[in-house]
Amino acid sequence: MTGDLATTIQHARAQSIGDMLRRSAQRLGDKTALVCGNATWTYAGMNAICDRLGRGLGKFGVGKGDRVAVLSRNSHSFAALRFALARIGAVMVPINFMLNPDEIRFILSSSGATVLAVGPDFVEAAREAAAKDCAVKSMVWLPGEDPATPPAGMTTFDDLLDADAAPVTTYVDNRDLAQIIYTSGTESLPKGAMLSHEAVMWQYVSCIIEGGMAEDDIVLHALPLYHCAQLDVFLGPSVYLGSTNIIIGKPMPDLILSLIARHGVTSFFAPPTVWIGMLRSPAFDRTDLGSLKKGYYGASIMPVEVLLELQRRLPNVRFWNFYGQTEIAPLATVLKPEDQLRKAGSAGKPVLNVETRVVNDAMQDVAIGEIGEIVHRSPHLLSGYYNNPEKTTEAFAGGWFHSGDLATVDADGYITVVDRMKDMIKTGGENVASREVEETIYQLPDVSEVAVIGLPDPRWIEAVTAIIVMKDGRTMTESAVIDHCARAMAHFKTPKRVIFVDSLPKNPSGKLLKRELRQRYLAAAAE
Repeated sequence: MTGDLATTIQHARAQSIGDMLRRSAQRLGDKTALVCGNATWTYAGMNAICDRLGRGLGKFGVGKGDRVAVLSRNSHSFAALRFALARIGAVMVPINFMLNPDEIRFILSSSGATVLAVGPDFVEAAREAAAKDCAVKSMVWLPGEDPATPPAGMTTFDDLLDADAAPVTTYVDNRDLAQIIYTSGTESLPKGAMLSHEAVMWQYVSCIIEGGMAEDDIVLHALPLYHCAQLDVFLGPSVYLGSTNIIIGKPMPDLILSLIARHGVTSFFAPPTVWIGMLRSPAFDRTDLGSLKKGYYGASIMPVEVLLELQRRLPNVRFWNFYGQTEIAPLATVLKPEDQLRKAGSAGKPVLNVETRVVNDAMQDVAIGEIGEIVHRSPHLLSGYYNNPEKTTEAFAGGWFHSGDLATVDADGYITVVDRMKDMIKTGGENVASREVEETIYQLPDVSEVAVIGLPDPRWIEAVTAIIVMKDGRTMTESAVIDHCARAMAHFKTPKRVIFVDSLPKNPSGKLLKRELRQRYLAAAAE
């Protein structure tokens, strides 16, 4: 076979994230693809906008392999930019908008991004972050969910929409880099996980099959698209299938409830903290949620008591627990609806395209009930950490990807995540999984939310500390919490201190920020 023929065949076999939208538009051109604020696009319309945007980005100087960072809340323009960049072979670098300018600057500098696309709420932070020590040459203003005036002198999303909607012809190989997503950096500086089109799309297939996703779904996207869970477990597969997507900028419980009723939403994902917020809303019981059929949770562990409440108050909703992490694009295991109560608290089993083990330090499978580290093999996996061969080598030791999560396996092969390695509390010479203590405290009916952390202590080295948010109008004493735990678990696991607060710190994805809690109470613990 000649080189030219091999190239021709490779092009004919193209399968990239950008191809996916075009194929959905060819099948379902008149169907509503996206609703966000005042914007409503059919699949044919969204596809044409992405072609126009891709051509405009090319004239703007963005080419194949170039890094484009995105600092924005969810919007129609964010979604369009995602597919336009994929179509021209550029690499998207989504940035957590909760970061400060110095943290944003680190990601801009590390990734080598030359363009920064910014939403209305983050223009000043973007300007400060891009002012020095990075490769950003220009910024693009992305319109948000609500109408806003673009800053003077900044190129806008509309400016980039080329008048010619002819299809973009850039060839993108499925092995090309699609995105660099930076990890949270809880233990060190954030690491840029490099994910190819191939990795992300293999993950789409796993999501669709294991999550019971379908073309007729109406999906509400409320969690930030900068996070791979909303972007690649839900928006990507939904566009692949041709589902209808409702996009909002902020995951406010009352707004979520009203939009489910208004749009007849059938499918919704949120971390446990957002589901808890919805359950506690006065609007929950007076809102018609009859359209909702599929509920997904992940990002952190769902307390069993909350899961039982969800099943009781939403009896017609089937629930899935999705577990994973950025480096596996991100889905790794699933607990399906039929197992929610039978295996409550479990992360389930590996999904279709993932092989998972729980191992000891010698890379041997642990015995039933024994704690070990979760490791994976999968085409979902990252290609490595960008410009970080040391961390890449460490992560793939032994030919498996090391997750950093601790878990047990039961006799049926179901995996239960015990804790992150960094969240394991070492107290009085014993290891305590914060999750076990949290589950015990959630049994108290007046508790709304709880986070358990270890704080320095002269006697225990680390003292098990419970930080609790009570339900509205409810109160409880420290001694009542400690007595309850003492009856349910070993003495060394029982909290030595209980702190009552009005709220727990979370990132925009709803994930509890235990590092922030530790920092907040570190000084007080030392005293």
